[in-house]
Amino acid sequence: MNFSLEQLTTFVAVYEKNSFSKGAEVLNRHRSTVGQVIVNLEEILMIPLFHRVGRSVTPTEEADLLYRYAKQAVEQVKAFDKLATNLADGELESINIGYCSFLPQLAIADLRIQLAKDFPDLRVNLFVRNTSEIKAQLESGQLHFGLVNVHHAKAMNSIHTTYLETLSMVPFGNKGGELAKTPPSEMFAKLKNSKQLILQSLIDEGMADKVTLSANFELVDQLSVMIKLVQLGHGWALLPRSVIYSEYVKQNLVQLQVDEFKKSLEIPISLWSLHSVQISKIRQSIITALEEYISHILDEYNLLS
Repeated sequence: MNFSLEQLTTFVAVYEKNSFSKGAEVLNRHRSTVGQVIVNLEEILMIPLFHRVGRSVTPTEEADLLYRYAKQAVEQVKAFDKLATNLADGELESINIGYCSFLPQLAIADLRIQLAKDFPDLRVNLFVRNTSEIKAQLESGQLHFGLVNVHHAKAMNSIHTTYLETLSMVPFGNKGGELAKTPPSEMFAKLKNSKQLILQSLIDEGMADKVTLSANFELVDQLSVMIKLVQLGHGWALLPRSVIYSEYVKQNLVQLQVDEFKKSLEIPISLWSLHSVQISKIRQSIITALEEYISHILDEYNLLS
């Protein structure tokens, strides 16, 4: 059976948009051209792919079965194209890294210092982005790496994925404040009736039902601002457990103990990057830095346990 990449790409676009017109917009082609490509593909496959009713289209059962394989094939070709382009471009002078705002800043700092040791002439740009922004900017080539929350993320063949660790989110309040004096048996009710500070990125990534405990809450964009507000007694917040190993946090914040919390909120973190020989050594340097950070945190935790 002889079908082309153009036909698969067109099929995927129309399937995802449920429209020849919208699929044509994605592909930057004329609607009639897209329609003819689908007709030709149907003739080759000898099966109907879409039900046509006026200007709307819906996929057939056969299309539903074929879509996943077509999508994988298109993503693999994208990865091949990116890798071939990167091989032809030579070494990188700079890289762009996107990371979610709730990641501990010490981990990002350790990452940067490790890269400075391994690649002293490499310019590294760091950007706070949510997971969907990181995905889009990796695919467009704006980012080379992304540190992301993969709680809801789907596997993508065009992006290299390395699972790193699960980030534990636990409640913190200011040291010496009213919440810090509340016994664990009463803490849950107290938290529900106290102002909560929530990171905007967690809401953006569909975790509102998991991170919102109090009806009285405010959204904050940056982890550092949230920590400062908690320290000033403006509210309590779910923060990565590892922030307690920061000297500033040790002096000003306290982890709040809650009888009803049998376990912390767990957020799986992965490193996403392009498939590229150019950045494979850089990727390993980043992984080394983060593994060392995680190992240090575990050692600290064991000492305190």
